[in-house]
Amino acid sequence: MRDPGNPTAAVLAIGDEILSGRTRDENVDTIARFLGERGIDLKEARIVPDDPDAIVEALDALRMRYHHVFTTGGIGPTHDDITADAVAAAFGVPISHHPEAVRILRAYFREMGREETEARMRMARIPEGAELIPNPVSRAPGFRIGNVFVLPGVPRIMEAMLHELEAHLAKGTPIRTVTVEAHVPEGDLGDPLRRLAAEHPRTSIGSYPFRDGGRFGARIVIRSRDAGALEAAAGAVHSLVAELAERQAD
Repeated sequence: MRDPGNPTAAVLAIGDEILSGRTRDENVDTIARFLGERGIDLKEARIVPDDPDAIVEALDALRMRYHHVFTTGGIGPTHDDITADAVAAAFGVPISHHPEAVRILRAYFREMGREETEARMRMARIPEGAELIPNPVSRAPGFRIGNVFVLPGVPRIMEAMLHELEAHLAKGTPIRTVTVEAHVPEGDLGDPLRRLAAEHPRTSIGSYPFRDGGRFGARIVIRSRDAGALEAAAGAVHSLVAELAERQAD
């Protein structure tokens, strides 16, 4: 079902706290849903530590391979927030306090009655040539440079900023999904689903087992960008599930 015409994307999640298990990453799921609704295929997600060499290495690989790259985490006020510096290094550009970012932060600090500290002003450091991404929640901006979008790790703030990117994203045809619930053992579905997948090449058919009380079953997910192909495949799956359920009842 791969569509070579659709734009592609990758997510690079940055942070020791994710790799150590202290923080559960929610951002990949949010970004995947956001991109899917816009016909952008998320092809890869990586997690790297707060290590500049690891960030640069991953970023260089991903930005050459995909249309869009989204980084999350590492742009806060503390010493271990090094994403902006690593992105500047990857692009070979200097980094300094961006005048507009400084203005935004100073206004916010005055509004909130917060002291303007050196640590807080770290969030105004932006690689040369980058464009700011507005932050409607806590004001500290992200930035875009080339095909890389640099976003915070806090899920609520990240999601709000994600919606500021509409004008900058190449979009494609969204994937539609139909889910069919089958109350039959997944093993009974294996061979017939394989045949159906071969008969409906413009769709993707996946099976995901579940247990409901003492009953086993599977949710069959059919995906396609072609509405007609999706309808035909979903109809075939519904017929298969009904046939297997009838056999099981006998």
